[in-house]
Amino acid sequence: MAELFGRVAFIGIGLIGSSMARVMKRDKLAGTIVACARRKETLDACLKLGIADEVTPDYVTAVKNADLVVIATPISTNGEIAKIIGPHLKPGAIITDVGSVKQAVIDAVAPHLPKGVHFVPAHPLAGTEHSGPEAGFAEVFQGRWCILTPLSTTDAAAVEKVTAFWRAAGSKIQTMQALHHDKVLAITSHLPHLIAFTIVGTADDLAEDLKQEVIQYSASGFRDFTRIAASDPVMWRDIFMNNREAVLEVLQRFSEDLTALQRAIRRGDGDSLEKLFARTRAIRRGVIDAKQADMPKPGSK
Repeated sequence: MAELFGRVAFIGIGLIGSSMARVMKRDKLAGTIVACARRKETLDACLKLGIADEVTPDYVTAVKNADLVVIATPISTNGEIAKIIGPHLKPGAIITDVGSVKQAVIDAVAPHLPKGVHFVPAHPLAGTEHSGPEAGFAEVFQGRWCILTPLSTTDAAAVEKVTAFWRAAGSKIQTMQALHHDKVLAITSHLPHLIAFTIVGTADDLAEDLKQEVIQYSASGFRDFTRIAASDPVMWRDIFMNNREAVLEVLQRFSEDLTALQRAIRRGDGDSLEKLFARTRAIRRGVIDAKQADMPKPGSK
């Protein structure tokens, strides 16, 4: 595949950013990759891993002459970053992001981008509980969805360039309105994480002797919850703060369903329980059929 971008700047180079950089290196999609991060250890790691050609802790230096700027930092920082880099973006530059909430990111970033700079918000539905540039791998996006939420005024050619990158990464592409994205992700991602954080927190509140047994004899269900609950706390704090309306709406519905389930157990209503479990089992089969059940592993095809 031909080079897509002459110069690419990553503002934030954790799991997702470093995985994107690995794809670009693997497929020669970028002439030069610049990594920008606050910690010297992170920048040193990028050079050691060979995922960046240049590194800098300075936003302005990073975006100078960049054809593509990827904002891959916690959502709460996006607006301030856009405000700083906006005046220094070259005409025709493309800005994209990888945030799990889209409308809040658009509201924070778009006002700071000058005319002639193209904003293509994106959300790759991929990742692991690990973080940092060492955790990234190019195959993490293989077979996973990437949702694009371009503005109505976004240049079509810019959207196609970003789409071309995600296709090269092995992602399936879907375009939708930002608010619709936020409602969908509230149920498919944000609520499950909230439940996982709560269940693991409940286990942590148990008496010390029982807590040790919970950890020692963890069954597959609890192990899965601990994996989800090990996700980046800052990232998830920002997700819930920036998608609160959609999350609260699905949380209310979940609370009502949980109350009904509690009532069925109390009354010994086995028929209702079995009907629910049969219905949810069918959902799992659908996830498997859609090939979304297992995460890709480093080196996988």
